[in-house]
Amino acid sequence: MNINQAIEERILKRIKPDVELVKKEFNESDYDFKKSGKAFEEGDYKWAIVQAYYSMFHSARAVLFKLGFQEKRHSAIIPVLEDLDSRGKLETTYVNDFKAGIFAREDADYHYSYFKESAKHMIEITDEFKERMKRLIEELK
Repeated sequence: MNINQAIEERILKRIKPDVELVKKEFNESDYDFKKSGKAFEEGDYKWAIVQAYYSMFHSARAVLFKLGFQEKRHSAIIPVLEDLDSRGKLETTYVNDFKAGIFAREDADYHYSYFKESAKHMIEITDEFKERMKRLIEELK
Protein backbone atom coordinates (compact mmCIF):
# COMPACT_ATOMS: atom_id res chain seq x y z
CA MET A 1 0.00 0.00 0.00
CA ASN A 2 1.27 3.48 -0.81
CA ILE A 3 0.37 6.86 0.67
CA ASN A 4 -2.35 7.59 -1.91
CA GLN A 5 -3.99 4.20 -1.31
CA ALA A 6 -3.87 4.77 2.45
CA ILE A 7 -5.57 8.14 1.95
CA GLU A 8 -8.19 6.57 -0.33
CA GLU A 9 -8.86 3.90 2.31
CA ARG A 10 -9.19 6.67 4.91
CA ILE A 11 -6.52 5.26 7.22
CA LEU A 12 -4.30 8.25 6.52
CA LYS A 13 -5.31 11.85 6.00
CA ARG A 14 -3.55 15.04 5.11
CA ILE A 15 -3.39 17.74 7.77
CA LYS A 16 -1.49 20.96 8.22
CA PRO A 17 2.02 20.18 9.53
CA ASP A 18 2.01 20.85 13.28
CA VAL A 19 5.21 21.60 15.21
CA GLU A 20 3.43 21.40 18.57
CA LEU A 21 2.14 17.91 17.83
CA VAL A 22 5.65 16.89 16.78
CA LYS A 23 7.00 18.01 20.17
CA LYS A 24 4.13 16.31 22.01
CA GLU A 25 4.75 13.03 20.22
CA PHE A 26 8.47 13.08 20.99
CA ASN A 27 7.69 13.78 24.65
CA GLU A 28 5.35 10.77 24.67
CA SER A 29 8.01 8.70 22.93
CA ASP A 30 10.61 9.58 25.54
CA TYR A 31 8.15 8.88 28.37
CA ASP A 32 7.21 5.45 27.00
CA PHE A 33 10.85 4.61 26.35
CA LYS A 34 11.83 5.33 29.95
CA LYS A 35 8.90 3.27 31.20
CA SER A 36 9.89 0.36 28.94
CA GLY A 37 13.35 0.33 30.52
CA LYS A 38 11.86 0.37 34.00
CA ALA A 39 9.49 -2.48 33.12
CA PHE A 40 12.44 -4.46 31.75
CA GLU A 41 14.44 -3.92 34.93
CA GLU A 42 11.45 -5.17 36.92
CA GLY A 43 11.22 -8.31 34.79
CA ASP A 44 7.93 -7.28 33.16
CA TYR A 45 8.95 -8.20 29.63
CA LYS A 46 5.48 -7.98 28.16
CA TRP A 47 5.06 -4.40 29.30
CA ALA A 48 8.63 -3.54 28.27
CA ILE A 49 7.81 -4.63 24.70
CA VAL A 50 4.47 -2.83 24.62
CA GLN A 51 5.89 0.42 25.94
CA ALA A 52 8.97 0.22 23.70
CA TYR A 53 6.64 -0.15 20.72
CA TYR A 54 4.58 2.84 21.79
CA SER A 55 7.78 4.85 22.06
CA MET A 56 8.54 3.85 18.47
CA PHE A 57 4.96 4.62 17.40
CA HIS A 58 4.99 8.12 18.90
CA SER A 59 8.32 9.03 17.32
CA ALA A 60 7.10 7.81 13.91
CA ARG A 61 3.87 9.71 14.45
CA ALA A 62 5.92 12.88 15.03
CA VAL A 63 7.34 12.45 11.54
CA LEU A 64 3.84 12.12 10.13
CA PHE A 65 2.76 15.34 11.83
CA LYS A 66 5.85 17.08 10.47
CA LEU A 67 4.97 15.91 6.96
CA GLY A 68 1.30 16.85 7.29
CA PHE A 69 -0.29 13.44 7.83
CA GLN A 70 -2.40 11.85 10.53
CA GLU A 71 -2.96 8.11 10.79
CA LYS A 72 -6.19 6.35 11.68
CA ARG A 73 -4.43 3.02 12.19
CA HIS A 74 -0.92 2.14 13.32
CA SER A 75 -0.26 0.35 10.04
CA ALA A 76 -0.93 3.59 8.13
CA ILE A 77 2.49 4.80 9.27
CA ILE A 78 4.21 2.14 7.16
CA PRO A 79 3.45 3.67 3.72
CA VAL A 80 4.86 7.00 4.89
CA LEU A 81 8.06 5.38 6.16
CA GLU A 82 8.32 3.34 2.95
CA ASP A 83 7.90 6.50 0.89
CA LEU A 84 10.70 8.20 2.84
CA ASP A 85 12.85 5.11 2.23
CA SER A 86 12.12 5.08 -1.52
CA ARG A 87 13.11 8.75 -1.73
CA GLY A 88 16.39 8.10 0.07
CA LYS A 89 15.42 10.06 3.17
CA LEU A 90 15.22 7.07 5.54
CA GLU A 91 17.12 3.82 5.67
CA THR A 92 15.19 0.59 5.06
CA THR A 93 16.25 -0.83 8.41
CA TYR A 94 14.02 1.67 10.22
CA VAL A 95 10.99 0.69 8.13
CA ASN A 96 11.68 -2.94 8.98
CA ASP A 97 12.20 -2.11 12.66
CA PHE A 98 8.82 -0.37 12.80
CA LYS A 99 7.12 -3.37 11.21
CA ALA A 100 8.90 -5.68 13.67
CA GLY A 101 7.74 -3.43 16.50
CA ILE A 102 4.12 -3.78 15.44
CA PHE A 103 4.42 -7.57 15.39
CA ALA A 104 6.29 -7.72 18.70
CA ARG A 105 3.65 -5.60 20.41
CA GLU A 106 0.83 -7.67 18.96
CA ASP A 107 2.56 -10.92 19.97
CA ALA A 108 3.08 -9.65 23.52
CA ASP A 109 -0.36 -8.10 23.87
CA TYR A 110 -2.60 -10.58 22.06
CA HIS A 111 -0.68 -13.85 21.89
CA TYR A 112 1.08 -13.69 25.27
CA SER A 113 4.41 -14.25 23.56
CA TYR A 114 7.18 -12.27 25.21
CA PHE A 115 10.63 -13.07 26.49
CA LYS A 116 13.53 -11.28 28.10
CA GLU A 117 15.58 -11.47 24.88
CA SER A 118 12.78 -10.09 22.70
CA ALA A 119 12.14 -7.27 25.18
CA LYS A 120 15.84 -6.38 25.23
CA HIS A 121 15.99 -6.39 21.44
CA MET A 122 12.84 -4.28 21.18
CA ILE A 123 14.26 -1.69 23.56
CA GLU A 124 17.51 -1.56 21.59
CA ILE A 125 15.86 -1.06 18.20
CA THR A 126 13.43 1.45 19.68
CA ASP A 127 16.26 3.56 21.06
CA GLU A 128 17.91 3.68 17.63
CA PHE A 129 14.57 4.24 15.89
CA LYS A 130 13.45 7.17 18.01
CA GLU A 131 16.84 8.87 17.70
CA ARG A 132 16.72 8.42 13.92
CA MET A 133 13.22 9.92 13.81
CA LYS A 134 14.50 12.96 15.73
CA ARG A 135 17.31 13.42 13.21
CA LEU A 136 14.87 12.89 10.35
CA ILE A 137 12.66 15.72 11.64
CA GLU A 138 15.69 18.02 11.52
CA GLU A 139 16.59 16.84 8.01
CA LEU A 140 13.04 17.53 6.79
CA LYS A 141 13.22 21.24 7.61
